[in-house]
Amino acid sequence: MHLHILGICGTFMGGIAAIARQAGHKVTGCDANVYPPMSTQLEAQGIELIEGFSPDQIALNPDLFIIGNVVSRGNPLMEAILEQGLPYQSGPQWLGEQVLQGKHVLAVAGTHGKTTTTAMLTWILQANGLEPGYLIGGVPNNFDVSARLGSKVPTAKAHYFVIEADEYDTAFFDKRSKFVHYRPRTAILNNLEFDHADIFADITAIETQFHHLVRTVPGSGCLVVNAAEESLERVLKRGCWSVAEKFGGEASESDWALQDTQNDGFRVFYKNQEVAEVVWDQDASVTGRHNQLNALAAIAAAHHIGVSPKDAAKALGSFKNVKRRMEVIGRVNGITVYDDFAHHPTAITTTVDGLRRRIGRAEGTRLLAVLEPRSNTMKLGVMKSQLPDSLRDADLVFGYGASEGKDALGWDLGESLSPLGNKAQAFNDLNSLIAAVKQQARPGDHILVMSNGGFGGVHKKLLEQLQ
Repeated sequence: MHLHILGICGTFMGGIAAIARQAGHKVTGCDANVYPPMSTQLEAQGIELIEGFSPDQIALNPDLFIIGNVVSRGNPLMEAILEQGLPYQSGPQWLGEQVLQGKHVLAVAGTHGKTTTTAMLTWILQANGLEPGYLIGGVPNNFDVSARLGSKVPTAKAHYFVIEADEYDTAFFDKRSKFVHYRPRTAILNNLEFDHADIFADITAIETQFHHLVRTVPGSGCLVVNAAEESLERVLKRGCWSVAEKFGGEASESDWALQDTQNDGFRVFYKNQEVAEVVWDQDASVTGRHNQLNALAAIAAAHHIGVSPKDAAKALGSFKNVKRRMEVIGRVNGITVYDDFAHHPTAITTTVDGLRRRIGRAEGTRLLAVLEPRSNTMKLGVMKSQLPDSLRDADLVFGYGASEGKDALGWDLGESLSPLGNKAQAFNDLNSLIAAVKQQARPGDHILVMSNGGFGGVHKKLLEQLQ
C-alpha cells in the first residue's frame, strides 16, 4: 500500500512514517520544512520527501493520504484532496486501526513529562525482554529510532506497544484529542494542567478529553494516576470503570510512593512496603522530583503487565534520557550549557528545580536560565504572569521574544519578567542576548537553555562565544 503523509517532519508524523515503512508500506511525504534531523532519518528508511504542499502531489496516486494536524483548510494539497474526493485519514486513526488493534497498548498522557515517561516505560519493557513496539515524541537515547512497529503478529513476547498519548487535537477534521484513538489497557495520567490555549477554552475542556481516554480503558485495564493532581481526581469522579492506582502521594494515601536517596535516586514503596530502589546512571541527565515521579509512574505501569518493581528499577539504572531533556550540549572554560524542551511555566519550574538540586548552591555555582517562550499558549500570553515564579530559583534570567515573524510574542516579555528585578533581562535580538550571557558568564556556571523550538541555534553559538 502507498501512503502519502502530509506534515511528515513532525516527531509524531515522522514516527507514523517510520512504523508504516517497517510494516512494508511504500511511504512518501511532504512538509513545509524538510530539513535534518527528521529528513535524514526518514530518507535513510527509504522515504521520499517533498518540500511544500503543491497539489501536483496528487499525481503520486497513493492509496491513502495521511493528514497531520499541522494541515488546515486552505492548504493547497488538502484542498485538492477534498475536491477530488480522495481517501484520507488522520495519523492517530491510521495508527489505532492498522497497528494498535489487538495489542496491549500502554499509553502515557499528561501535560508534562509524556516523552520522558514513555521512553522510561519503553526501556523497562525492552530491558526485560518484552520487545515492545513504541512511538516516542522525541529522540530516545536508549534506542536508534523514535518509533518501532514491533511484531506484526501479537505473541506472548511481542504483544505490547508503548505510546506517547497527546491531548492535542487529531486533525482539522477531528477535534478530539489524539489519544482517544489508541484504546489502551494500561494508561498513565501523569498530570493535568491548562495548556494549548489555542484549542482549549479552559481546563474543564481538557478534563473532558482526558475522561474520553478513561472511558476507553477496559475493566481489566489499569489507570496509573498522579495522586497530587486535583484535576485528575475530577476526571475520575466523572466515572471510572478500571482499576485506578495512585502514585506520588504519601505512602499511606497512594498505592505507589517514593523516598529520596542520593543524586535524585529513590526508594519505591508499593502498598506501604519497600519493593525496589532506583539508582540513576550519573550520565543519564535525569534530575528533579518530576523525573522521580515520571519513573514511579513507569514502574507502576510496567507492574500491571507483570514486570516486577525490582526489575523495572534495575532497567532504569541504565536509562538515558531523551534528547533535549536536560541534555548537556557542551562544556567550555568551566561553563556547562544544557538544552531542555521546557516551555510551560510548570515545566520550567521543575526543570530549574531539577538542575538546582543536581548542582547545589555552593558559592561560585550559578544557574543562568535562557528562555524562549514560543509555544502557541505562551505566544497568546495566557501563562505570562506565571513566568517570574517559574524562574525564581535561577541566579540570572535571559529571556528572548522575537519581535516579528511567526514566533513573535504579542506581549512585553520584559514587563512580564520585571518582578525578578535586575537579575532578569529581555531581548528581541538573539545576538544581543548571546552577548549579554557571554558578558555575565564565568567558570562554574550552568547555563540552562529552554525552548520547544530551535532557538536560532543559541546553544552552539553560546559555546562558540564562551570559548
